[in-house]
Amino acid sequence: MKKILVIGAGRSAVTLIKYLLDNSIANNWLITVADFSIELAETAVANHENGKAIFFNVTDEIQRKSEIGNADIVISMLPASLHITVAKDCISLVKNLVTASYVSSEIADLDEHAKKAGVLLLNEIGLDPGIDHMSAMRVIDEIKDNGGELTSFKSFCGGLVHPDYDNNPWNYKFTWNPRNVVLAGQGTAQYIKQGKYKYIPYTKLFERTEVMEVLDAGEFEGYANRDSLGYRSAYGLEDIPTLFRGTLRRKGYCKAWNMFVQLGMTDDTYKVENSENLTYRAFINLFFPYNNELSVEEKFCSYLNISQDSEEFSKIEWLGVFKNTIVALKDATPAQILQKICEEKWTLGVEDKDMIVMQHQFEYVQNGEQKKLNSSLLVFGDDPRYTSMAKTVGLPVAIAAKLILTGKIKSTGVKIPTTKDIYIPVLKELEENGINFVEELV
Repeated sequence: MKKILVIGAGRSAVTLIKYLLDNSIANNWLITVADFSIELAETAVANHENGKAIFFNVTDEIQRKSEIGNADIVISMLPASLHITVAKDCISLVKNLVTASYVSSEIADLDEHAKKAGVLLLNEIGLDPGIDHMSAMRVIDEIKDNGGELTSFKSFCGGLVHPDYDNNPWNYKFTWNPRNVVLAGQGTAQYIKQGKYKYIPYTKLFERTEVMEVLDAGEFEGYANRDSLGYRSAYGLEDIPTLFRGTLRRKGYCKAWNMFVQLGMTDDTYKVENSENLTYRAFINLFFPYNNELSVEEKFCSYLNISQDSEEFSKIEWLGVFKNTIVALKDATPAQILQKICEEKWTLGVEDKDMIVMQHQFEYVQNGEQKKLNSSLLVFGDDPRYTSMAKTVGLPVAIAAKLILTGKIKSTGVKIPTTKDIYIPVLKELEENGINFVEELV
């Protein structure tokens, strides 16, 4: 019996664990789900005969090495910063590792060690990064194999609310870690356009958006991800004139969110004095110049040069930032307080469903003719637990683990899924699970 150790049973792991359990009898697998919350692990296992839930503390070296040593393969769904500890143990204990997280510099430095040990550390095989890599590389390789030369590659992805449950003025609900949404885009975005390097500071990020339509799901706007330039080498596009990666939201979201950015309410670098006793109204008032003649709403509109009749103001007001609700968070940063405000209105309801939207836009020259191709994906969640986000993050991880266990993926070292030996079989099974890209010449 092959033993699979899954470390982490959070929201992004539920579909992954279900897939492994559903396939465990046919493949003779034992699935150990390890989490600091034994309740989460037990809920994920759901008394399955081939499943086992255990309390797991990743900082407990004895327990960690014991569980990794007993496994045939390890799947880490831990926060990204904790993968390095697990990865080092996997190398020393000669166990393959699969994660959905970006390759950190620390993980990248393990490449030669992993190769010497004959171990595969497969990263970035979730949704974004993951499905984006594999689906893009499939088209890129096809274009190159047919004699085409890519001149532009743009890729966008977003986790949003299902259209049937889109019932608020932001057209948005949290389908992923709320903290990451509030802090999204901080730093400087960089990309290349027509051979020229371009940089967008955080304070301008949500003003510089692109509008697009994706299949029959309507219009979206995309803002730039922090670093697009690193994907030139990852995708074998070192000389491409234009390369841009971005995040998708519904039209109007970015303009309204930019109000919080301009005020400094997404700052996570300092703590607000007496935060636990502030009201939301007093909190937002902290960011305006002193003026006891104007209301907080009037200060907001005056400072940001908008009217109270504007769509942006209606979105901000709907969130409840002008209410006298107590913050009740001690020593909180502005970003943490804003996150709490947003969570009260943007959390998926008990019957809500979510949606993943992805679109790759390719421009290339083939036989002297300029061509454009869009490759688009829509995936809908089943319910607030089995979301499209959990599905698209977890299924590629689970499928890759199966392919490694059965010897169909034989690579060693630190890898991401940009090679045909990985992306062809994984995409094939994703399609069998309803995750299909639609390609359109435009």
